[in-house]
Amino acid sequence: MDLAALFQLAAPVLLKATGYTLLFAVAAMVLGLALGGLIALVRVLELPLLQALARVYVSAFRGTPLLVQVFIVYYGLPSIGIEFSPVTAGILALTLNVAAYLSETLRGAVAGVRQGQWQAGTSLGLTHLQTLRHVVVPQALHVAVPSLSNSLISLIKDTSLVSVIAVTELMLATKELISTTFQPFPLYIAAAGVYWVLSLAFEQVQRVLEKRLAFPH
Repeated sequence: MDLAALFQLAAPVLLKATGYTLLFAVAAMVLGLALGGLIALVRVLELPLLQALARVYVSAFRGTPLLVQVFIVYYGLPSIGIEFSPVTAGILALTLNVAAYLSETLRGAVAGVRQGQWQAGTSLGLTHLQTLRHVVVPQALHVAVPSLSNSLISLIKDTSLVSVIAVTELMLATKELISTTFQPFPLYIAAAGVYWVLSLAFEQVQRVLEKRLAFPH
């Protein structure tokens, strides 16, 4: 089979699979940012008990492989009566994993804001929470954007791991095409190109966010 015929056959399959990859990535990004922000807030405010639970959560999800977490969510939880569809299980596992990393990025960015900013908020009559929201967080986000973007771009590539639970995302679709066409090299190159294009797109989003959050000169 020549390359033109191969890519004519593969293009619709890879396009559909790329849609699944984007679904996993975007859903996990949005949910992961929300959960990661909540965990970071709990640790910054040093809430009793919740802070300890958040610390254990972050340690567990950063200290175990994502592949193992996918298996636990999809194959392990049904044994205790909790069952998810493959798509839901994939999004949940990716969300829980990336949230642990994002929470540490956000917490570190908040900790990096100078203590004088907290004192300035207090001198203006703001509460601790108001100072965090209106003074500290805007500055912390400016610092955190590059690290957040790195985690989110890595998430795009991590979506390939959900292929182990029979979700036909980009990697599994590529493997299925190879099993019928016996053309591994061009198809793997095509899949790598798609991942690269998606990463480049999110890099552009990162640049836009950095400009929007940049301090006025």
